[in-house]
Amino acid sequence: MRAVLTVIGKDRVGIMAKVSNQCADCNANIIEVTQTVLQELFCMIMMIDISNVNCELSELVSKMDELGKESGLSIHVMHEDIFNSMHRI
Repeated sequence: MRAVLTVIGKDRVGIMAKVSNQCADCNANIIEVTQTVLQELFCMIMMIDISNVNCELSELVSKMDELGKESGLSIHVMHEDIFNSMHRI
């Protein structure tokens, strides 16, 4: 099982590290990542493997949401099936 994780916010040092550490704490493996900085806006999309997470997906979502609030970022986690259903033509 996989999930799509997005991060948007004002660019600063350590954003990727914080998000990666939270993934590691939950045993979510980062499969692929792309990130860019548009002027001063940090944008990142991660595909993560959630097959072996040590918590429920809802808990991972809550932890990322809390990290986002603490860091002034918008962090969203969505199961890949829901993401694909939302973007199907």
